[in-house]
Amino acid sequence: MENKRFINVQDVVEELGVSTSYAYKLIRELNAERAADGFLTIKGRVSRQYFDERIYGTTDKKEVV
Repeated sequence: MENKRFINVQDVVEELGVSTSYAYKLIRELNAERAADGFLTIKGRVSRQYFDERIYGTTDKKEVV
């Protein structure tokens, strides 16, 4: 996957191997967390950095084995 600041639902589907509807749900949940912290969010997209932190527990996926 190319290096993007924001990822969309298709990127989440491909990376996690989940359904499109679950990927949308996940993006909504992550964006709700960011909005609660005072960040602006983009509907249908999530920050790559925040996604990696919440899903993998790190910003560097190479650390996850």
